[in-house]
Parts: sequence; C-alpha cells; structure tokens
Amino acid sequence: MDIRIKSRNTELTDALREYTLDKIKKVRKYFDGILEMEVELTYEKNPSISQSHIAEVTVFTKGPVIRAVVASPDMYASIDQVVDKLERQIKKYKGKLIDRTQQPRSTKLVADLDNNSRSAGEPKIVKVKQFAIKPMTPEEAALQMELLGHDFYVFTNSETEEINVVYRRKDNNYGLIEPIYQ
Repeated sequence: MDIRIKSRNTELTDALREYTLDKIKKVRKYFDGILEMEVELTYEKNPSISQSHIAEVTVFTKGPVIRAVVASPDMYASIDQVVDKLERQIKKYKGKLIDRTQQPRSTKLVADLDNNSRSAGEPKIVKVKQFAIKPMTPEEAALQMELLGHDFYVFTNSETEEINVVYRRKDNNYGLIEPIYQ
C-alpha cells in the first residue's frame, strides 16, 4: 500500500509525518482492499474564524474511493479526527456491502432536473478534476457519492453502458440523470 503525504502552507516535519503515518496505518485493519492513500495537510488562515489546520485523506480501493476532510485549530487533532471519520465511513461501507449480500435491495432512482437559474455574474471554472469512470449500478454510484461526501457523482451505468449522473435531491433522496442522444 502506497501512502503519500503532502502539505500546503505548512511545514511537514518528521514528527508530523511519523504521527500521520502511525495514525493512517490503523485504517488498514478495517479494510483489506486499500491500494493507496493520499493525505494532504493544509494550513489556512481565515480572519473571520480561528486558524484552521485541515487534514484531508483520500483512500483508493479496488471498489470505491473514500474521502474524509476535517479542520480544527490543531493539526494533530485534525489528523486524529480525520482518521476517526475515515474509520466510520469504511465501517459504514462494509456494513452496506454485508446488507447487500444478505438481502437484495431495489432502490429506484428518479431523475428530476432543477431549472433554477444561477445568480448573476459570470461563472468560471476554478478547479479541474480527472478520474477514471468505472462501470457500476446507480445504487453503487449513490453509495460512492455518499462515501466521497459529494452532492453528485458521474459514472458509467453497467446496465446501459452510458454515462449517468446520480445526485442528492433536497428531500434527501437520489436522482439519476440519463442522457438521451439526439
């Protein structure tokens, strides 16, 4: 398993690196399929709130990508909290896998497009992400979206072999966007 530790706006001391490695290695006991882990430690100074030490961990597995982010006034506390959060997410994912094998679920996702207009002002792209799109069912995509903590998730539908988007609706249900090519 490859563990990469990066820092931004803060010095990554040997003590901080060792502490992070010791804490993050504990996650392995909960999940065998971890391929690599990426840890990013960031310091952000915001005058309206106290200084924030942010710990972000992304876990790449054979299945889903699991991500956790925590901010606190102390970097060591942020690392402890992000590891706890990651452990909870992995346990939740493993529990859903066990539920799925014991009892089939038939969750129907319904598409609903929100036609609300954006606020005035020119939108601009501020960040670009690239990721591999894996074939999966809409239910698996919804689970992946929950593990990442996002409001939507783009995936290849394994049943139709089309690019789909699953998203969280305001009523806490899920929606599925299926393209129609004309």
